[in-house]
Amino acid sequence: MQICMNWAAVSFDWNQVRAFLATVEEGSLSGAARVLRLTQPTLGRQVAALEEALDVVLFDRIGRSLVLTPSGLELLDHVRDMGDAANRISLAATGRSQAIEGLVRITASHATSAYVLPPILKRLRDIAPGIEVEVVATNALRDLRHREADIAIRHVRPDHPDLIARLVRETSAHLYASTAYLDVMGRPATPEDVSRCDFIGFEANDRLLTGLNALGLSLTRRNFRLVSDNGSVAWEMVRQGLGVGVMMREIADVTPEVEQILPDLDPIPVPVWLATHRELNTSRRIRLVYDLLAEALA
Repeated sequence: MQICMNWAAVSFDWNQVRAFLATVEEGSLSGAARVLRLTQPTLGRQVAALEEALDVVLFDRIGRSLVLTPSGLELLDHVRDMGDAANRISLAATGRSQAIEGLVRITASHATSAYVLPPILKRLRDIAPGIEVEVVATNALRDLRHREADIAIRHVRPDHPDLIARLVRETSAHLYASTAYLDVMGRPATPEDVSRCDFIGFEANDRLLTGLNALGLSLTRRNFRLVSDNGSVAWEMVRQGLGVGVMMREIADVTPEVEQILPDLDPIPVPVWLATHRELNTSRRIRLVYDLLAEALA
């Protein structure tokens, strides 16, 4: 038995629902406007239009904060189901697109985005000038299932069954410092010498410290006098002589101002994984970019 849709009962549009869901997930109108690339007044009008269409109040305005009302909270699960359905439609449609033009979003770490991707993107422009690329430079893992990016370059293996992942190479990271820094501090010959050096950290936790000490060093938090969560900024600090840093050898090899220290120290393994959503792998433009990245990174 076919069930007919009562279209007259649907008095809102998807843009209004999307505005509501983004506001909930980002925690503010300004955050939602940023991720949806709208002005805040436009997004606010869409949320207000949804409230009017549904004849419910979705948010209580408490100062500058928005708090879900009981009605808003009750509708949230249904709205998330709509968002998931819309995302599946977008994935399926994109995956079946045969045009070698349009936008492809690539996410990678700060350092990879700054030092590894540019020559690959130059080659891509020569091969497929109709493809536009947005580079999402972040050390955080973007969610490919929700289209935060189309292709990810990661250093950990993606394990979700909806993702296609390829190990394109195994590389390594080592300790480096600028020649200017070593001319002043001296060139460490032993792990004990390194404990007197300043280090540049790229994360505000002890994971890097623990990993380096596991290699036989004896560092403490006091060695990390400078920290940045942006890998490119941390590497620039190393390049300008502010301390010792960890970097993939491919990036260090194209930075003439730095030298590797303690070359006999065990290397830090760095796998390079390339991942995309299973649905997107059938898109010609995304598959072209994916294959080009796999070839260049390998």
